[in-house]
Amino acid sequence: MLKAVIFDMDGLMIDTEKLLVKYWLEAAHDYGYELKREHIIGIRSLSAKYAIPKLQKEAGQDFDYYKVRNKRMQMMNEHIETYGLEEKPGLGELLDYLKQNHYLTAVATATDPERTKKYLGSLHRLSYFDEIVCASMVQNGKPAPDIYLEAARRLNVLPSECMALEDSPNGILSAYRAGMYPVMVPDLSKPDTDTEKLLYACADDLSQVIHIIEDFN
Repeated sequence: MLKAVIFDMDGLMIDTEKLLVKYWLEAAHDYGYELKREHIIGIRSLSAKYAIPKLQKEAGQDFDYYKVRNKRMQMMNEHIETYGLEEKPGLGELLDYLKQNHYLTAVATATDPERTKKYLGSLHRLSYFDEIVCASMVQNGKPAPDIYLEAARRLNVLPSECMALEDSPNGILSAYRAGMYPVMVPDLSKPDTDTEKLLYACADDLSQVIHIIEDFN
């Protein structure tokens, strides 16, 4: 029986992945590093522990992850302060459905707690969630299962009673390893062959997840 739905945030609920890619590339370029779009696509949802070696492999061992990341965050924050945030299609419809049908909900994100609450609060979505779990709260971030296992623990449900919604392969792998039902709502890329094997389902937008839940039950 499905008791809980756990959400990634960036690229799934909020249209921020395009900003992450844009400003990672600009920040890296400002410091003289040559990165390509596909390199940033590849680190979506990854914590620093996993992202650093991947980016050093592409940009060189001298790639200063934290210096570039801080610059990226500054540029991205300025953009958001100026233009605000956009939520992904179907989010409100899905959250209302889950609330009306008494499903537990949580957020499992690589973003830090302060920004997670700020982002969701600015869109008036924070109150919809029973728990928020960020990568900084667990030993290993995505694609390790820790963050999803912690979300299930906090909701007092089994991982097998949870559906996990993700837009990236790294997030899907994390949810799969946790023993949940991974559903992908693609953002910047479609699931590759390896990711497809891990999916319970794939949806074009968040509103379609309602039908997936109804079919599940």
